[in-house]
Amino acid sequence: MTEKKTVRLYTDGACSGNPGPGGWGAILRYGDVEKELSGGAPDTTNNRMELTAAIRGLEALREPCRVVLTSDSKYLVDAVTKRWLYGWRRKGWRRTGGPVLNVDLWQELLPLLERHDVEMVWVKGHAGHPENERCDRLAVAQIEAFRAGGRP
Repeated sequence: MTEKKTVRLYTDGACSGNPGPGGWGAILRYGDVEKELSGGAPDTTNNRMELTAAIRGLEALREPCRVVLTSDSKYLVDAVTKRWLYGWRRKGWRRTGGPVLNVDLWQELLPLLERHDVEMVWVKGHAGHPENERCDRLAVAQIEAFRAGGRP
């Protein structure tokens, strides 16, 4: 049995207004090879962009991998590491207090988490973590493109 490649995935999402124009950025790193990804939406939320960054980064992997996913989103990291996500699914996408928000994205993320061996790592945002700062710049560039009236 061959061992899975270990890939590092750094992600961040940003939003100007909440909701408002948003962007996401991701950096994939395997050995010395890096790939930057980014995108956005004209009317979204910060949490949607955080989830989208993780989804798009994991989708970019061509084969099942061991992934160390680093994010400054407690929403994302806690939902996975504290297993809230699996409880929400089991309960028909309900949580205490009502329906789960962003169900479409959680449902997109789940099969990717099952395909890859994902270790979630939380870092404090805007605290100088080099890759997190780069992902933030990628996300903000998408927001600025929307503000300028164009499509990123």
